[in-house]
Amino acid sequence: MRDADQTRQKILEVSADEIHKHGFTATSLSAIIKRCEISKGAVYHHFANKMELGYAVFEEVFTPMFLAMWQPAVEVEDPIEGLCQFFTQMSKESSCDEIVCGCPLNNLCQEMSGIDEGFRLRILNMQQQLNQLISINLQRISAQLRPEIDVTQVAYFIVASFNGSSNLSKSSQNKDLFDKVINELCLYIRSLRKNNKPTQ
Repeated sequence: MRDADQTRQKILEVSADEIHKHGFTATSLSAIIKRCEISKGAVYHHFANKMELGYAVFEEVFTPMFLAMWQPAVEVEDPIEGLCQFFTQMSKESSCDEIVCGCPLNNLCQEMSGIDEGFRLRILNMQQQLNQLISINLQRISAQLRPEIDVTQVAYFIVASFNGSSNLSKSSQNKDLFDKVINELCLYIRSLRKNNKPTQ
């Protein structure tokens, strides 16, 4: 990798961390420059402005990371149980602080989708990719699912419920609510089966 490519990658990684911690609006270019130990000109060589940098972070760091987080859950032999195990594990392993602070990517989507069209379109694209990832893998086991199910609608409902549980916990500062919604979500996901029982 060329030095210029390495510098660009470092800028993206540091920027992603700053946005993760502080949100996009509060993220300072001067803090990024200081942490990267580069000049302001080096940043502007790769990115015309802060917004362009934010777009790059969203497309090249956050979106692939987010999709990779969901991918193992739905690409296992049984995506129904894969999703339930994914959610249950997250509920058990995430600290109270992590839950009540909300998902950093979800926080960013809420922060920027209503105020910047570029972010809104990128967020929409990410959501469509995730929906496709889930729906394709549910379709793969369609013979096991209730015949009236629309896997595209189900995929959106699963993601919306998961994000909603995070938002509810954040607004109430109560991790127990997250755990309870996750339990209900898993009951719903398992109810998608014709016989409502996991395959052996």
